[in-house]
Amino acid sequence: MTSVADAVQAMKAKFNPTAADGLDLVFGFRIDDTKNFSLVVKEGTCELLEGENPEAQVTLVMDGETLQGIVSGETDGMQAFMGGKLRTEGDMLLAMKLSELFPG
Repeated sequence: MTSVADAVQAMKAKFNPTAADGLDLVFGFRIDDTKNFSLVVKEGTCELLEGENPEAQVTLVMDGETLQGIVSGETDGMQAFMGGKLRTEGDMLLAMKLSELFPG
């Protein structure tokens, strides 16, 4: 992967619509403190939006390298969190749903 945009697209490609049945969630991402995007998961669909989303129930903050590692499977999200490379703002329990919605 060559960029954050590629990592985000790869993440969206892994979306599991069955895990999103009945959900209405907004996940925010802030990468390198300069790039913002959100994933809106609603009723089995996933929409990728650029920019900060004030409706995000949880925002994940990390650098681009960590994002690429998590999406590629080279980095475990929980290990990144425990190691201080990933932090959350908002409902941390929702962040844990990401592994169900976007399986490796």
